[in-house]
Amino acid sequence: MYVFASFSEIVSPMSENEDRNQNEMAGEDSTIAEVAVEGRELEGTEGETLTLAELEALRTKAAKADEHWDRLLRTQADLENYRKRAVRERQDAIQSAQATLLGRILPALDSFEMAMAATRAGEGQNLESLRMGLDLAYGQLKMALSEAGLEEIEAAEQVFDPNVHEALSQQESAAVPEGHVLQQVRKGYRLKERLIRPASVIVAKKPAA
Repeated sequence: MYVFASFSEIVSPMSENEDRNQNEMAGEDSTIAEVAVEGRELEGTEGETLTLAELEALRTKAAKADEHWDRLLRTQADLENYRKRAVRERQDAIQSAQATLLGRILPALDSFEMAMAATRAGEGQNLESLRMGLDLAYGQLKMALSEAGLEEIEAAEQVFDPNVHEALSQQESAAVPEGHVLQQVRKGYRLKERLIRPASVIVAKKPAA
């Protein structure tokens, strides 16, 4: 007895096998697509795919950026250390200059003290001892200041110079030309071409007719 199967029954198992194979292939394709998408998300943005060379270039740039940042931090630290060292050296130089100047003035102070002690010790020659002590102290003080660079401004009978002279008033004089210093009231000083204090003077003018 022959049993004939229908065409649909024969074709159906084959179709099921093909569908199964197609589904498996579709699953593999979807997995590959997911991996590709994940790769793009890791390697680039906005849908751009980065090659291995581009990734290596990015790593190199990142390493250089870190190196430059470290170098910048070291440079800033060096500048800060230099600034602190410069401030410290400047303070040391100022203190050294002050110590040198005070060391030169101390002998004058000693002379003042000896003169004052001499005036208190005796009665006969107090005035002469005081005068000698003051002269000695004055000379020592002037020498110390001169060695430090202090200079007196010559004003007597000089042409009035507003850069170094301070006119207190004008006075008629036939002995001193007009516009010249007739009298110096207070001495002026400069320290190595830098004006410390102008000389206070009285300026001569022509006598009234």
